Amino acid sequence: MDDPGPTEWNQSTGVGPWVGDPPDDPRYDPDLLRDGDTRNVVDAYRYWTREAIVADIDTRRHPLHIAIENFGNDANIGAVVRTANAFAVDTVHIIGRRRWNRRGAMVTDRYQRLRHHDTTGELLAFAADAGLSVVAVDNIPGAARIEDAELPHACLMIFGQEGPGITADAKGGAALTVSIAQFGSTRSINAAVAAGIAMHRWIAQHADISKAW
Repeated sequence: MDDPGPTEWNQSTGVGPWVGDPPDDPRYDPDLLRDGDTRNVVDAYRYWTREAIVADIDTRRHPLHIAIENFGNDANIGAVVRTANAFAVDTVHIIGRRRWNRRGAMVTDRYQRLRHHDTTGELLAFAADAGLSVVAVDNIPGAARIEDAELPHACLMIFGQEGPGITADAKGGAALTVSIAQFGSTRSINAAVAAGIAMHRWIAQHADISKAW
């Protein structure tokens, strides 16, 4: 039988206190070694301090940035942050309102780089300075199928909020606009779900899958 993987589907509730002599390694948290570690982290990071986990992820982050417009207080941002963390996205950019519902992030915002921009124009200026190609994701006329599109390696994907979709500024500033193929009756996919699909499409094209957990 294969060893269990790192996911929550293994019904793991974490690990108890460290057994034996504690490791002499500054990455380990003395409190977690003493009390156990029930955090939602992969086994490779058990007992590590948050700072050590972030530092390790920083060595493996992908040149993929994710932006979501938050002019109407979008409830999907937490789920987007959680997915971005799973794929080691470089940074999640939040445009508009600074406040967002962190519940869906399941504490992954502690490990994920976040950056705020007041306007979409400010985000686009950042992307230009950073050498990132902007890809808008929305089911609008003229959009290319993401299933067929070759996504840029250094990429910033921008998503609109639930309902109105991406703004005119986002459409105008994108080098490429892609849509996700749908076959049912609904006009659109939930923004957090769409972001997950789009991120994984980039991962399938550009990531080294051998380095996944």
